[in-house]
Amino acid sequence: MNDRLQSQLKQLRLSGLGRTLDVRLQEAMGNNLTHAEFLELILQDELLVRNERLIGRRVNVAQFREVKSLDQFNWSFNPSIHRKQIYDLATCRFIREMRDVLFLGPPGVGKSFLVQALGYEAIKQGYVVLYRSIFDVVRDFLQDENLSGQERVLNRYLKPDLLIVDDMGMKHLPKQSGEYLFEIIMRRYETRSTIMTSNRPLEDWGKLIGDVPSATAILDRFLHHAELITITGRSFRLQRPGTAPEQPDQPAPDKPAPPSQEGSKPAKAPSGSGSSKSRQTSQNQHR
Repeated sequence: MNDRLQSQLKQLRLSGLGRTLDVRLQEAMGNNLTHAEFLELILQDELLVRNERLIGRRVNVAQFREVKSLDQFNWSFNPSIHRKQIYDLATCRFIREMRDVLFLGPPGVGKSFLVQALGYEAIKQGYVVLYRSIFDVVRDFLQDENLSGQERVLNRYLKPDLLIVDDMGMKHLPKQSGEYLFEIIMRRYETRSTIMTSNRPLEDWGKLIGDVPSATAILDRFLHHAELITITGRSFRLQRPGTAPEQPDQPAPDKPAPPSQEGSKPAKAPSGSGSSKSRQTSQNQHR
């Protein structure tokens, strides 16, 4: 590829095409591609690069704690999580239908991992996503306490196709937090989709935000079109570091019987075999 052609591709901002053009030219000559086939290939290269860049920009805007993928999730650790239900959410049909989702469960069972993975899937399908913990929400509003500043903050929360509010219930919040959250939920109601996670039962939300009427109004709107997902089980983070994960769905190998001795009692089978604990595995990275 000559310098003149490189310059023209830069002027047209076709860097993706320029990156693979030499390879595509050789491919076209080696396979006797038609002009139309060659053009289709180089345009596909350009579109692929542009899509990757768009996803990268939207991931940065989303502000995930970590970029997670559903393929990384340890489904065997916690049998209360239904893979089919999560993958149905990953189709983003709930976003198109402007429905909401609420994950309930104790700390460490994978709620934050799953909602960030769902957010990443939404980005790959072309949606704008914002991820914030409930503490970030309160902090964002408190930093701009003047009216114009709070309007800017509110617009930031209203714009995304999918808003994820994580960690509801980690600790008690300032009383005005109920007003902020209510404004967000009310304005997004039936216009945008929201996912929330909480480690506290719904009846405790009034105490958490110090405002029972606001909590009631929030839940009234949020739960109207929401899918409720309850997760139980052990915390991923409580597994001791360095211990090998238990293998689920695999029967424990039989141990060889000890040599028989006169007067000894028959060996008993290990207690608890086949219990739910033997079907759980460990992984420290999930929440």
